[in-house]
Amino acid sequence: MKKLLTALVLILMLACLVSCGTDGNKDSAGAGSTTLYVYNWGEYISDGSEDSLDSNAAFEQYCKEELGMNVKVNYSTYSSNEDLYAKLSSGSVSYDVVIPSDYMIARLAAEGLLCELNPEQTVANYAYIDDNFKGLYYDENEIWSVPYTYGTVGILYNTDIVDPADENIGSWSLMWDEDYTGNILQFNNPRDAFGTAQYALGYSVNSDKESEWQEALSLLKEQKNVVQGYVMDEIFNKMKGGSAAIAAYYAGDFFTMYADNELLDFYHPVEGTNVFVDAMCIPAGTKNYDLAVEYINFMLSEEVAIANAEYICYASPNRLVYENEDYIAYMEEEVHPEAIDILYNFDMGNMEFYHDLSEETRLMMNSLWEELKIESKIGISIYIICAAIVLSLGAALTVTFIKKKIRESYYD
Repeated sequence: MKKLLTALVLILMLACLVSCGTDGNKDSAGAGSTTLYVYNWGEYISDGSEDSLDSNAAFEQYCKEELGMNVKVNYSTYSSNEDLYAKLSSGSVSYDVVIPSDYMIARLAAEGLLCELNPEQTVANYAYIDDNFKGLYYDENEIWSVPYTYGTVGILYNTDIVDPADENIGSWSLMWDEDYTGNILQFNNPRDAFGTAQYALGYSVNSDKESEWQEALSLLKEQKNVVQGYVMDEIFNKMKGGSAAIAAYYAGDFFTMYADNELLDFYHPVEGTNVFVDAMCIPAGTKNYDLAVEYINFMLSEEVAIANAEYICYASPNRLVYENEDYIAYMEEEVHPEAIDILYNFDMGNMEFYHDLSEETRLMMNSLWEELKIESKIGISIYIICAAIVLSLGAALTVTFIKKKIRESYYD
C-alpha cells in the first residue's frame, strides 16, 4: 500500500513539473505571472516616450483588468529581417510574437518556423484590416500573419544643398549625380542597395538572372565614386545634421528626420520602388499561443493602433487608423503637411514587393555585395596602407640582412 501511495505522489509531482514547464514563462515574471516575449524592429512601437501611449504597458494593464492575468511583456528589438531569421532558425531563443517583413514571412512559413494563426477565426480586429493587404503573395491563404504596418522606399534630399532645378529630382539617377559627390548615402544592406540599382536599370528586384545582378553591381561600383558612405541608422544624424544631402530610405523614417530638419524633402522615384508590409506572426516555438493572439488583437484596437501609427510614422493598413479624422489632422498638422499623401496616396502600379530569393540567388547577391564592399574606397585605402607596411618591413629586413653580411665578410 505504501509503495502504491509513494508511486501516486511521484506521479503527481511529475505532472506538476510538466505543467510548470509548459505554462509560458511564469518564473521569469514572478510567481503567478506570465512573460510574453515580443521581438520587433527598433523604434517600431509607441513606448511612452514624448507623452505617447506605452503600448506594452497598456497590454499588461488590459490583461490584468480584462483577463485577470498578471502578464509581463519582455520586449526586444532587431535591426534586420536576417537577424530575426538567425535567431528563430537557431532554436536558441523562444518568442511569442514577431513582426517580420513580407518576404521573410514567406521564408519562415516555408521552413516551419511559424504557428498557424488563421486570423479570420482567431483575431476579432482583423476585420478592420484593409482588403488590399489581405491574401498578399507571402500569405495568400491568410494563415500566418496579421499586417501591422506598411511602407515604401524613396529618396530624401536636402533642399538647401540640392539644386531644386536639378533634372534628376524625381528619379533614382539623383543617387548617382556627380554634382553631389561625397554627399550621397547608400543603404548598408545588399537587398535594398541592389534594389536601388535594379529599379534604376528597369529590372525586377526579384530577378534570378545573374546578368541583371552583374549589371546592378556595375552600377553600384560606378556610384562608389560619389557615395559618402553605406549606412543604416547612421542616416538619421547625417541627414538631420546636414552632413549628407541625398539618401535612399524608408518613407516613414523621413518624417523623423524632417522633424529636426525642415529643409529635407522626399519623393518616390518614377522608375519604381519597393513597397513592403510588416506583419505580426507567432513563432513555432511559442509557449503562450493564446496570449500571443490576444496581444495581436490588442495591437489592432483603435487607441493602440493609432498611437503606434503616430509614433512610428509608417502607414497603417487598419481602417480604424487611416479613416480617423484626428489621426489625419495630427499627421498633416504636426508631422508634415504632405504626410498622408506620402504615406497613402501613391501609385502602387510600379512598386514591387521583395520576394524570398532562391538559395542560389541569395548566395550570389551576398557574394556580389562582398565584392562591392571590398572594392570600396575604404577597402582600397586599407590595401594601400597594408602594402606600404609590407614594403617597409621588407626594406628594413633587406637592409638588416645586407649589414649582417658586410659584418660577416669583415671578420672573415
